[in-house]
Amino acid sequence: MLGWLAVAAVLAAATAGLLWARRHLLRVAVVGRSMEPTLRSGDRVLARRVPLARVRPGDVVVVVAPARMTAGRPTSPDAVDNPGLLIKRAYAVPGDPVPVDRVPLLRQGGERNVPAGRLVVLGDNPPQSYDSRECGYIPESDVLGVVIRPRLRTD
Repeated sequence: MLGWLAVAAVLAAATAGLLWARRHLLRVAVVGRSMEPTLRSGDRVLARRVPLARVRPGDVVVVVAPARMTAGRPTSPDAVDNPGLLIKRAYAVPGDPVPVDRVPLLRQGGERNVPAGRLVVLGDNPPQSYDSRECGYIPESDVLGVVIRPRLRTD
């Protein structure tokens, strides 16, 4: 009898752990060259789901790709291989000066500081990156999390 209780307790703990991980963590595959040399295509990263208020400049973040970039492809965080997600570096967060020197597109808005609920992201490999230079601010609702652990390829 005691053995079955122990098995049930282990299964319950494992289920609770999986549910917690599913709610708080996100595994994303890197596609493309926009984050080289930090991350390469085929790498996988683990991101912690956090609100925009916990994102800091320099953090590597996972965001929902802008609609005009995905053109009908799924944008769900649970889509196969995450085709509707981008992995970029947070460059400026709400309250930071608008980086018009790096992101001239933002000059059109006329703000001196990044507005509340908005994020500026850039890829580490600018010539290969679709980021705030083309799409402007990323809205808070599209910020999914901060990368906490890359799992780099070993080839």
